[in-house]
Amino acid sequence: MDDHESPLLSKESPPSSSSVVVSSLKWILKFVMSLIFVTWVVFLTMYPGSLGDQVLTNWRAISSNTLFGITGSMFLIFSGPILVIAILASLYLIISGEEKVFTKKKISKFPRFRLWTFPVLVDGPFGVVSAAEFLGIMIFSVFFLWAIYAYTLRNLNVLEYFHVLPKNRSIFLLELTGLRFGMIGLLCMVFLFLPISRGSILLRLIDIPFEHATRYHVWLGHITMAFFSLHGLCYVVGWTIQGQLLELLFEWKATGIAVLPGVISLVAGLLMWVTSLHTVRKNYFELFFYTHQLYIVFVVFLALHVGDYLFSIVAGGIFLFILDCFLRFCQSRRTVDVISAKSLPCGTLELVLSKPPNMRYNALSFIFLQVRELSWLQWHPFSVSSSPLDGNHHVAVLIKVLGGWTAKLRDQLSNLYEAENQDQLISPDSYPKITTCVEGPYGHESPYHLAYENLVLVAGGIGITPFFAILSDILHRKRDGKACLPSKVLVVWAIKNSDELSLLSAIDIPSICPFFSKKLNLEIQIYVTRQSEPRLEDGMVQKVVHPSVKPPRTNGCSMSVLVGTGDNIWSGLYLIVSTIGFIAMITLLDIFYINKYNIKTWWYKGLLFVVCMVASVLIFGGLVVVFWHRWGHETGKVEANGNDKVDLNGEETHNASVAELKGLDIEEDGQSYTTIRYGTRPAFREIFESLNGKWGSVDVGVIVCGPATLQTTVAKEIRSHSIWRSANHPLFHFNSHSFDL
Repeated sequence: MDDHESPLLSKESPPSSSSVVVSSLKWILKFVMSLIFVTWVVFLTMYPGSLGDQVLTNWRAISSNTLFGITGSMFLIFSGPILVIAILASLYLIISGEEKVFTKKKISKFPRFRLWTFPVLVDGPFGVVSAAEFLGIMIFSVFFLWAIYAYTLRNLNVLEYFHVLPKNRSIFLLELTGLRFGMIGLLCMVFLFLPISRGSILLRLIDIPFEHATRYHVWLGHITMAFFSLHGLCYVVGWTIQGQLLELLFEWKATGIAVLPGVISLVAGLLMWVTSLHTVRKNYFELFFYTHQLYIVFVVFLALHVGDYLFSIVAGGIFLFILDCFLRFCQSRRTVDVISAKSLPCGTLELVLSKPPNMRYNALSFIFLQVRELSWLQWHPFSVSSSPLDGNHHVAVLIKVLGGWTAKLRDQLSNLYEAENQDQLISPDSYPKITTCVEGPYGHESPYHLAYENLVLVAGGIGITPFFAILSDILHRKRDGKACLPSKVLVVWAIKNSDELSLLSAIDIPSICPFFSKKLNLEIQIYVTRQSEPRLEDGMVQKVVHPSVKPPRTNGCSMSVLVGTGDNIWSGLYLIVSTIGFIAMITLLDIFYINKYNIKTWWYKGLLFVVCMVASVLIFGGLVVVFWHRWGHETGKVEANGNDKVDLNGEETHNASVAELKGLDIEEDGQSYTTIRYGTRPAFREIFESLNGKWGSVDVGVIVCGPATLQTTVAKEIRSHSIWRSANHPLFHFNSHSFDL
């Protein structure tokens, strides 16, 4: 192997003056973003203490004598940094372009240790936790302890300063403690909405996909609501002791904190909190989904409760979330054509959806799907089973029938199949339809499965779906001679029954890359856990599928390009213009209304602040969306004039070269690289140890897609193997890909 580094997925091989300039700009942007972020986090950490309070007091003295007053001062120091980082991140992504660069490095005795891929905790309430995530948990834990300690000291100083009478000290201290708990809750809420912005610029910057980031939202949500609950409880207890509970509970002051809006916000938050607990979310998902829409009530009444002054602390993250919600709304209004649909013998459904040729995505992406004949409100996430290189005009998903919604979809497809095979004519009005809407695709910013020479893909059941996209992506690159780092791939797939083997029909490996064994060392190990021996028909089950049906075209078309993970220039422009529009609207409001008419009502100013946030996204962001949509429509028409066509099975044909035609004459036998074992489960320790002699001291990317128990089992073995590994053993890097929404 060469000692030097050779770029992978790089469009320009020799370094030029322009590439040096681009690299320099990227380094400068990364340095500035890091500096702003570290300074911001240090200030947030210091804020509960006396030093942080003094810094904020001095800052307000300097910056509050402006048009925006004290609210602008608070917004600038608490929310401003995250918006500035988001804008710089959009510029960074624009400069970086669409393709990432992976390098083939010299093998050393000690492969690289990565904080994001080494599992530290594998059991417990947090699930599988990487070293980086564990470090984050520890930092937040220390911050909470420090904040409680610092605020306790400040509370005692306040008691001494005001010379509170002994009989009132307990009530005063209780209410003061409640105030501090509320402030800690607001500091947690600064980060609460950042992980659930599906197309977030910030998530794309650090390359954390939405399905991974949701767990951070869950953790922060539990902590935020715990502090807000303590905040409300302290006041309720104090007011009860005073005998003024009902009187103060329904108080709505014009100046100062309005209590009743806070009560409404807290009740909405508690309903979301209780229904988001794992047991409730797992068994009553629709209850969780519908109650979680109360976040609008929660946010709006929080603004009414604390006013614009304190609400500006959390406004940055909420503004980015509103941007994401509006863009998702615009994309999801378009109905998308279903090119084909079929049902596999195992009951899994395959839908092939139309997409514009200018929509880019990576393997391991996923979409949110709505079928209007089933529900106008329900959106369900599904992994994309097709590779970006499979074709420019379609995206395929595999859907396992597990619940009521998927069962209804299966019945709808059955009705459609029966209608197509009826002899008599059916009126268009009574013909079964499938009207779909799509959000996404979302996923990793970079194709990280291409960052390893050696891959281990571990799947359970329908979890094999995203690995079809990975295999197809690698095979296409090998066939076309494109840069592709993986050379050894081991697939470990555990299924309950052999009828699930029909899922393998979703990918035809020899037809994608004839003679692929000369270019890729591929091994597929399948474990059928609930059968001790093969059935008679198991040898044919991979080839048997139900005929494809082509649903009647609706008034829809291909998927919309309006997705946050889409074009970097348009998504960056959408963010920048909306942010400028928000600042402009706040400026005009202050000049011509608030300052002119001396508006002092806290809750009213908080409402106006929220209205400006929403209006700036609708007006200024909406203007960008209109032009973005027109651009996507025009460029899509130009790229669609190519030679690619989509057949009934959702496969795109192309003009094969002579070499390809010759290669197709010989089909490689799937049994040469596929091993099926019955009545046993995969022994991951033995599997990983067997790779020691085969692969040696290398970095191995392990991607797991399946139930939490499977992820935990694999993570345990990786952690154990990494701790006790010797110098000539591979180092495994754990990555999970699953939905827990």
